Amino acid sequence: MAAIDVAGYVAELKDHAVDHGFHVHDERHFVETYSLRQVWEVDLHPEEGCGGPLDLHLALEVEPRVLLAFEDVAANLPDDDEPPDEFSFPLTFTWALPPLPSGPDLLVLATDLAGVGGPELPLEVSAIDSFGSVTDAPERSLTIVARQQVSLAKVWAGEELLCDLLDRCLAVSRFLLERATTWGV
Repeated sequence: MAAIDVAGYVAELKDHAVDHGFHVHDERHFVETYSLRQVWEVDLHPEEGCGGPLDLHLALEVEPRVLLAFEDVAANLPDDDEPPDEFSFPLTFTWALPPLPSGPDLLVLATDLAGVGGPELPLEVSAIDSFGSVTDAPERSLTIVARQQVSLAKVWAGEELLCDLLDRCLAVSRFLLERATTWGV
């Protein structure tokens, strides 16, 4: 029997995201047949942003060697002991906005978002400027990425609910939704 029910954890994470003001649109589960590496992807956004320009994509990557190493440690523990907090899975949040006719200054946006995410949620801000034709003005597509680690020891103990992280992600989402109208979306 597996020490951690990853699919069950993803289901709990989705339910918890709904409790924190998100609307879940879609879920995908991929398994790489050669290495058995898995990725769970969830598309969500703030409830008030339904039909809006903002997409939020959550991805949990499951490396089978990490999971098996954790299960080996957990299986050999005495009954009252907890496993060490040495094993984790990467969790990535990716926000995307469609091409913006008047995109923001990236340095200003990165600075503003640093205040919203705080030190607990470092955010990477990037953009792609696209030109429909040589004479067209550029349209800027924004992408914001936050990378976190999900502790397997906390998932095993039922403690990794990510409340603060989901609240910060909701604040980032709302910040981006508020600014999207000024950027021409």
